[in-house]
Amino acid sequence: MKQFNYKLEKILKLRENREKETEIVLGKAVGALSAIENQIKNVAQEKVLAVQNRFSGNFNLIRSYEFYILRLDQTTDILLEQAALAELEVSRARAVYLEASRDRKIFSKLKERQAREYRHKVNLEEIKTIDDISGGRAARAALAGA
Repeated sequence: MKQFNYKLEKILKLRENREKETEIVLGKAVGALSAIENQIKNVAQEKVLAVQNRFSGNFNLIRSYEFYILRLDQTTDILLEQAALAELEVSRARAVYLEASRDRKIFSKLKERQAREYRHKVNLEEIKTIDDISGGRAARAALAGA
């Protein structure tokens, strides 16, 4: 039996590679967003500790804690802006990935459909060949018996 040959196999491989590349880009964008979110959590924890320790000690220490808390607030604002930009990048990367995935699925489904049609055609040919062989055997038996 002849093997199924998908004529668009090279295009399918290109689409699969593009999908993998866009998946990697999406993963990097999600990783960057996750790192920024972790930094925001760490800054929030530092701020909680600073607020708790703010009124312990002398005036200079209290003043230092106040400046430290202000710097942590500024850092939080900057990180929130970075997180918003990272979320935009994630949504763009996700859209590109979904498009690449959709393109690959089109060619994969086409390949599956053509393979199914090919197997069906081959099965019909095998049945026809078997019928011809068995019909010839019955005819030879009828000639030999007559």
